[in-house]
Amino acid sequence: MTARLAHILRHPIKAIGVEEIESASLSKGRALPSDRRWAVAHEAAKFSGQPEAWQPKMNFLRGVAGPELMAINAACDDAIVTLRHPRAGTITLNMSNAADRDRLVTWLQPLWPDDRPAPSHVVEVPGQAMTDWAEPFISLLSLSSLADLSHHAGQTLHINRWRANLWVEGWEPLRERALIGHRIRIGSATFEIVQPITRCRATTVNPETGASDCDTLAALESLWGHKDLGVYARVLTGGEIARGDAIEVL
Repeated sequence: MTARLAHILRHPIKAIGVEEIESASLSKGRALPSDRRWAVAHEAAKFSGQPEAWQPKMNFLRGVAGPELMAINAACDDAIVTLRHPRAGTITLNMSNAADRDRLVTWLQPLWPDDRPAPSHVVEVPGQAMTDWAEPFISLLSLSSLADLSHHAGQTLHINRWRANLWVEGWEPLRERALIGHRIRIGSATFEIVQPITRCRATTVNPETGASDCDTLAALESLWGHKDLGVYARVLTGGEIARGDAIEVL
């Protein structure tokens, strides 16, 4: 079976909403366009105002600290972002507008735990995605690996638990991990597979409800002896990718 690109996902605001898209235009050494373009800093962040460069994830609202954030879905059209949550409802924002950025902070407050530093302000560093690593990797996961983990855990684990960018169908389980150090082609773009992705407690949360319902970390450990699922990839050659594209190991 030919391996193919099954899903392309982006997260316009770090940890706050996921959107599936049909295609994307990738650039060398850059993240998926509009992925983690913005982030929401909290009051205990190690900077004030707008930083000039990438900042570590502990400065921002994240699903590991606020599980209800995991249930947000997004739709993004340049700076216009619509967010939907089963309890908070729907909000549409112009992220280039200061007043709308403040509206976002207000909308998030009921979804954020009272015992955590409160949401403070929206951060954007032009040209720099607020991914978990300073290097703008693209995350790549395998549906067959997830199917094995779901079977082991005794429940279907939704792809949105994992905040991935690209999902592959047609590889045998853990093939992506075996490709670390190798190159692949998707569409007209090429990638180097760089390192595994070690998972955190945010993946225990059901993205449809915002409630923790599966010890995914224990399941990973007992199934494979580590807490990794998926790999980070670096874009070596920019190009177009689309759902259904064949994936070639170079």
